[in-house]
Formats: sequence, structure tokens, C-alpha cells
Amino acid sequence: MITQERLKELVSYDAETGVFTRLTTTQGARAGSIAGGFNWKGYWLICVDGNRCRAHRLAWLYMYGKMPEDQLDHINHDKVDNRISNLREVTNSVNHRNMKKPSNNTSGVAGLFWWDDRQVWQTFIGSRPRKSLGNYKDFFEAVCARKSAERKLNYHINHGK
Repeated sequence: MITQERLKELVSYDAETGVFTRLTTTQGARAGSIAGGFNWKGYWLICVDGNRCRAHRLAWLYMYGKMPEDQLDHINHDKVDNRISNLREVTNSVNHRNMKKPSNNTSGVAGLFWWDDRQVWQTFIGSRPRKSLGNYKDFFEAVCARKSAERKLNYHINHGK
């Protein structure tokens, strides 16, 4: 398990930019270069003592001296924006209340879709179980129902963007 002390021997972290810079030359990576690279999911990874670690988790360790106990949320949804001000430790449930709008969404609003058979906007919130918020003929009313539920359930303001 990597420690804050060991991490600070290998890299420096700029909390304002979220960028890690190598302090030592190892395995062809020069001191002074930006540490890490992307993985297939779009997260920035850094190799530390032979272990690939997500940079946002290392940022937390660097700043607070311990790995997060739960999940870290990138508040602005940008997986490579590892500024400490863009990270917050949350539970899985809270993390799901700050998700991007799904890529297959066609209405422009998370939790809202057009039900062609009935000619209504169907609204829902949550997952497992998904809770219906009703069906609406008017798009604006459907959006209002969804946004109202988001506020009541403490969804993050960036949810669905």
C-alpha cells in the first residue's frame, strides 16, 4: 500500500491544476515530466512502485494523507480534472446523483423520455428501483416534475449535464 510519504518522494502534485509531475526518473519516464496516462475508461493513471493507480485517488492521498474510504466524485464530470477542488469523497448512492446525462438520452433531460404509444413524456428518477414521476403531455411539466424530484432527493446541480 502506497503512503503519502512515498508518493511525495516520487511525484509532486499541483492542487490548482490537478497535474502530477515526476520527481525521479524511472523506467524511461524522466524527472520533470507529467506522470501517467489515460486508461481505456478515460481516467488518468499513474504507475507508483509498479502499481497503476487512478490519479484522483492519488491526489486525495497526496493532500489528505490517506486513500479515500469510498468513492471520489469528479464534480464537473471530467475524469481527468484531478484538481482537489473538483473531487469529493462520496458513497456510491451520492455519486450516482451526479452523473452525466446518458449518451442514449434523446429528450435532453435525464430521466425523461417520450412514450410514443401513449403520446406522453414519461418521467422517472433513481435506479434499482426506478421510481416513476408520472406521465405528462407537456414537456415543460415533465421537466419540472423531474427537476423538483432531483431537488427533493439532493441530486447535485451538475447531474444530467
